[in-house]
Amino acid sequence: MIDQGLERKITVPSILKFALPSMVMMVVMSLYTVVDGMFVSRLVGTDAFSAVNIVYPLLSFVIALGTMFGTGITAIVSRKLGEGKQREANENVTFITLFAVGLGIVITVLSFIFLERLIYMLGADEDIYAYCYAYAFPLLFFQPANILQLEFQSLFVANGKPHIGLTVTVAGGLANVILDYVFIGVFHMGIAGAAVATGIGYCIPAFFSVFYFTFNRKAQLHFVKPKADWRVLLTSMTNGSSEMVSNLSGSITTFLFNIIMMRLVGNEGVAAISILLYLDFVLIAISLGYSMGVAPLFSYNYGGGNVAKLRKLYKISIGFCMGVGAVMTVGTLLFSGNLAAVFARRGSQVYELATAGLLVYAFGYLFKGFNIFSSAMFTAFGDGKVSAVLSFMRTLVFLVIFLIGFSVLFGVSGVWSASVAAELMAFALAVFYTVKKRSVYHYLP
Repeated sequence: MIDQGLERKITVPSILKFALPSMVMMVVMSLYTVVDGMFVSRLVGTDAFSAVNIVYPLLSFVIALGTMFGTGITAIVSRKLGEGKQREANENVTFITLFAVGLGIVITVLSFIFLERLIYMLGADEDIYAYCYAYAFPLLFFQPANILQLEFQSLFVANGKPHIGLTVTVAGGLANVILDYVFIGVFHMGIAGAAVATGIGYCIPAFFSVFYFTFNRKAQLHFVKPKADWRVLLTSMTNGSSEMVSNLSGSITTFLFNIIMMRLVGNEGVAAISILLYLDFVLIAISLGYSMGVAPLFSYNYGGGNVAKLRKLYKISIGFCMGVGAVMTVGTLLFSGNLAAVFARRGSQVYELATAGLLVYAFGYLFKGFNIFSSAMFTAFGDGKVSAVLSFMRTLVFLVIFLIGFSVLFGVSGVWSASVAAELMAFALAVFYTVKKRSVYHYLP
């Protein structure tokens, strides 16, 4: 049976309709941390707000695993569905899911054992250590569920049912928002309440997805008796390595941002950079969601040898991502003060720092959409090497070089502009690989 979700006409309305659930889903996912930050900042204090950002690199390692397995296995099974290998695709999905959860449990246990040492390594001082521990400890219990819900986001798209993934993700997001208010504002659980609310938000889509893929036997993708295929596992990890690199690099650069701003400004600086990074989660979510949404279409049509569809899909995607980037840049410039005010009191030092930062940081969105899409496209083709190079250079190498260099030369203003310079360099690299690989994957004439 042909999956009508993937076997579709390549038109702007058709593609946007197919990718829309993934875009909304990524926006909702990005709001998990943002909502935590907003409630913590308003109801607990700026020190607690800084603590959430300091702990984030620890938690994002698990997020990186879930994203890696999700995007990696989706590229494999979408291509196999295009080739008519449905049984093999289901065996791969089942095996990779079991392996990913098992690995997540091991990493979570190790995190519990070394939690105190890890928190200090991430840059916490005595003033905010208690906040960091109170947030990290309960949230670690929910990390296996976090891996599952991240993996299934991609698999629902590959299954031609992105609206189901959207529905359960929105349900988890709404639960997170409501429970943040209840646990922090009503029960006065403080920063630990934010962690528990987020964890429950992870569990809703995770548990539903396990139930769906286990018992919905009519779906093209569903769980079957697993068949260990270590070659597929390695290929999945390689294919998804760029997304994992991106998340891990985000952890490293967040740590670096925190250390530099702590040195230059103090806790207020960490809070200000936290605002920029939190808003960035939301503002790039549309580009991330679109790229994740159309990736199975690239894989499916590449596997089926549909060159004409590939080229049309590529043309539409480039126009969309560049357009979104321009809108995000203009919107951030126009509403920088309003965006900063979501987290910080107007007139405060944190507010002034964040507003000034957004006026510079905004120009990076001109290039981010294209950069994110380019990496996702090569993942969809199974070219994990190029995808990983693009992500690694963009999210780590270029950013670290400019962040350290510009902060030494220009101080706080250099911190704001480092991301823009890194995105511009990454854009040039993505254009280079796009031209170089055009004859291999045929997305351009």
